[in-house]
Amino acid sequence: MTSAAVDTIGVIGAGAVGQTVAAMLVASHLPGRVLVASRLLHQATALAADLDDMRQAMASPVRPEACPVAGLADCAAIVVAARASFTNTHTTDVRMGGAAANVSVVQALAVALRGYAGTVLVVTNPVDLMSRLFAETSGCPRVYGIGSNLDSARYRLSVARLLEVPADAVHGHVIGEHGDHAVVCASSTTVHGRPVPVPLAEVRTELRTRPGRISHGVGRTRSGPAGAVLSALRKSLALADGTEELSTRHGDNWLGVPLRFTAGQPVVRLPDLSADEHSQLSMAAAKLRTAYQALRLS
Repeated sequence: MTSAAVDTIGVIGAGAVGQTVAAMLVASHLPGRVLVASRLLHQATALAADLDDMRQAMASPVRPEACPVAGLADCAAIVVAARASFTNTHTTDVRMGGAAANVSVVQALAVALRGYAGTVLVVTNPVDLMSRLFAETSGCPRVYGIGSNLDSARYRLSVARLLEVPADAVHGHVIGEHGDHAVVCASSTTVHGRPVPVPLAEVRTELRTRPGRISHGVGRTRSGPAGAVLSALRKSLALADGTEELSTRHGDNWLGVPLRFTAGQPVVRLPDLSADEHSQLSMAAAKLRTAYQALRLS
């Protein structure tokens, strides 16, 4: 990858999440360029024009441009936020409702980007399945799914509110599936470095209902996922060290785990888990394996 390409981040998808990610990148001054791709070139062109207006108004140095997916090959990182047009009728396991619809979209993108050597962050749901599908189809070595890091951020906010402490004093993780089989790592959660009794029932209710409340009010969650993307980009591109809970291969499984990034290189750092949490993680892994096998056979 050339030195000029390190300054460029690609965003695939001109919908709610893709628009928000691209806008936050322009506002963040993080890359030198944002390349926007979409299934329909006119959508990418329109979004790039809107972002260019934003750039001018903010005096941002980040240059937005529209391009086809093939034009993203030299980007330092690519954010996959594309999704199919479909009506999700699931009332439980809601994120799994996009599996059948989104598989062809993600598979086509993975084929188009086969051999890409940079970092890929997948946002398309169900993210644990779609990130694995992208990685195995494309052969790209650095593919991560956004989801468990957003769950963990929501978890820390919820614990802080319920225990009436500052959010930055809470240290804890949500791992496993970005969905109904998310594992709340309550046994290792601390506040100001000390173990605390986590009100699990209230926390799980908040984690389960918060996305739906947001979607009901504004149509779709967008700012939270975009923030999770930017945080992961900073770690994976070696702009900051720290931990992100991302979906990645872990042993024979592909699910959300804490990754400690140092100079852009990740190492899995699972917290100490209780016996119940171990069992929950095993169930999440089994569910995702079964769902992925069914997806590949469909």
